[in-house]
Amino acid sequence: MLSDPDKSVGATYEVLRDPDDKFADYPQRISYLIDPDGMIVKSYEVSDPGGHGAAVLADLAAAQR
Repeated sequence: MLSDPDKSVGATYEVLRDPDDKFADYPQRISYLIDPDGMIVKSYEVSDPGGHGAAVLADLAAAQR
């Protein structure tokens, strides 16, 4: 989780909503799996916060093989 009052990080990671979206004040629920070199390996549109961690851990384990 990140506090981003000026929305600069949201803009960098392209998670801001369109200004006419009814939830425009809130970023999209997107998370990223980032490798040690700082490269985005995978992005996730989070629709199930409860199961999201398990999906990321599975992808992380697969990437380490």
